[in-house]
Amino acid sequence: RLQGDWSSDVCSSDLDIAEACGKSNVDFISAGSISTNLMGDSIATNMFMLGYALQKGWVPVSGAAVEKAIALNGVAVEFNLKSFVWGRRAAVDLARVEKIAAPAEVIPLSQHLSRNLDELVARRAEFLTAYQDAAYAARYKDLIDKVRRAESEKAGGTKLAEAVARYYAKLMAYKDEYEVARLHSDPAFMQKIEGMFEGDYKVVFHLAPPILNKPDPATGEAKKSTFGPWMMRAFRLLAKLKGLRGTAFDIFGRTEERRMERALITEYAATVDQLLVRLTPANHALAVEIASVPEMIRGYGHVKIRHLKLAEKQRAELLAKFNAPVQRTAIAA
Repeated sequence: RLQGDWSSDVCSSDLDIAEACGKSNVDFISAGSISTNLMGDSIATNMFMLGYALQKGWVPVSGAAVEKAIALNGVAVEFNLKSFVWGRRAAVDLARVEKIAAPAEVIPLSQHLSRNLDELVARRAEFLTAYQDAAYAARYKDLIDKVRRAESEKAGGTKLAEAVARYYAKLMAYKDEYEVARLHSDPAFMQKIEGMFEGDYKVVFHLAPPILNKPDPATGEAKKSTFGPWMMRAFRLLAKLKGLRGTAFDIFGRTEERRMERALITEYAATVDQLLVRLTPANHALAVEIASVPEMIRGYGHVKIRHLKLAEKQRAELLAKFNAPVQRTAIAA
């Protein structure tokens, strides 16, 4: 049994419930206050509790079945879906969800799960500004705004905008030499190292610069070289040169992998534009699936190339289905 923070005439106390059901079979959670702080309305408690119980394995149905039932009910669909998902998240990491829900504490966007589309976009725009500059982040937000407007007019909801917000940012923030340098030269990196080790230690870096380390012709994997602590000075210098990224002066951007990464960004934006032209309530879910294909692209070098090929195959198949003529059946009078 799952006990929330509402009053009950059946069970006299938490101890009575735990004794009757067994401590391992009971969870006590302030579902009312958490869901109200997250969603702005205590009515979210029921779906929050359902999501929590399902994630714990106490409800003998699938998450997909519950989400379908919410959609079929047609009442406050987005609100109920989000409340349900928050409950599932709470079952996995209650402390984190409680921290996000706490109204008195301001938590940096980078440290909590996004509660809505605005937060999702804001945290990624902030990251892209640090990654490149404000203009780069504005380019990102422009596409999301376009998707948001079209989705609202043609299909309703925000699932497509959320998918584009996640995966357009993922493609735009490819980890090249400038980004590796920026992350390592960030003071937070050395602070983390200092917190992990004591006494005398030496930091070394195992890197495979494309200009120096060519891929093995048989495996496609570049052999890494070892660089000493002096590399931190090189990182700080290289991080300041991130403005060269994608320009004629970008010596790292001339490799096949970097050209491919820039092409993926352009291709993704073009694909999204194509989806918006034909978007309807009937193909909305398929559009979200297409926009989420970059989730398959992972790793670096030859590993990334392998995943990219699978992603391109999946994208082509889904687009063919999306663009297929709608079959209409004539009914005789």
